[in-house]
Amino acid sequence: MFVKQIFEDLEHNVLIVVKDIERSRQFYHDLFGLELILDNDGNMILTEGLVLQEEKYLTEFLGREIIPENNASELYFEESNIEEFVEKLEKYYPEVKYVNRIMTHCWGQKVIRFYDLDGNLIEVGTPM
Repeated sequence: MFVKQIFEDLEHNVLIVVKDIERSRQFYHDLFGLELILDNDGNMILTEGLVLQEEKYLTEFLGREIIPENNASELYFEESNIEEFVEKLEKYYPEVKYVNRIMTHCWGQKVIRFYDLDGNLIEVGTPM
């Protein structure tokens, strides 16, 4: 029953392209606590429905180059203590490239935007 539930939960995922799958797995674990569910040689499924796929495979499938920092999509996470999150981000990944540091929208939500290690856009905001 447990295995069946895992695969039922895997039906709705978001896939992002990464160069170094193990380094990216560690990044998403360190910052968001995502755990590995399935490692399928170049394709990892993490908790919360995030799938990491090594760039070389998707490039081969598509026959096209992957363009990092293209801003065509964004991963969104919520953190109640965004200042503490930023401290953790800067401690573990000081090389991260910011789009914007902590800002407050006119509706009161604090957000930060940055790129992961492979140029995938991430927004972290306080809960609404």
